[in-house]
Amino acid sequence: MPKNPTLYLESTIPSYLTARPSRDLVVAAHQQITYEWWQQARTNFDIYVSEAVLDEISAGDPDAASRRLNLTDGLPILAIDDEVGSLAIEYQHELGLPRSAQLDVVHLACAVVYELDYLLTWNCAHLANGVVIHRLQKVNTAIDRATPVIITPEELLETPEGGY
Repeated sequence: MPKNPTLYLESTIPSYLTARPSRDLVVAAHQQITYEWWQQARTNFDIYVSEAVLDEISAGDPDAASRRLNLTDGLPILAIDDEVGSLAIEYQHELGLPRSAQLDVVHLACAVVYELDYLLTWNCAHLANGVVIHRLQKVNTAIDRATPVIITPEELLETPEGGY
C-alpha cells in the first residue's frame, strides 16, 4: 500500500481554521475552503508542523492560541536544527524576501530539509507566490535539493484520478 504524501502545515492553516468568520469576502472564502479541506482531504496526507509553526500559532490572544494549538495536537513536530537554520539563512539572502518574512523562510527550509511533498499555506505574499516559487526552485536546483509543491487548500480539495 503506498504511503500518503507528506505535507507541511504552515501557520496560516490553523489560523484560518480557528478564526471567527471574517466579514471580508475573500478571507471568509479562504476560511470555508480551509475548513472543507480539513474535513474532506487532510486524511490523504501525512501532516507535519515545525517548532516554528507552534511558536507562531501560540502567539497572540490566549484563547485563539489554544484553539490553534489544539488543532495541531498530535501532529509530528519537525525540529529547527542547524541544517534548517543554515538553509533558512541562504533562502533569506537568495529569495529577495523582506526581513519580516524570516519565519517564512524557516517554513520553506523545514519543508525542504525534511523532503516533504507539499507545503500548505494561505501566505500568497511570501510562500504560495509564483515569483518566490520560481526563485526557490532555482536555488534548490543549484544546491541539489527538491522543492515541495507550495499550494493552497483550494488546490488540494479535489483528488485527481489516480490519487495524489
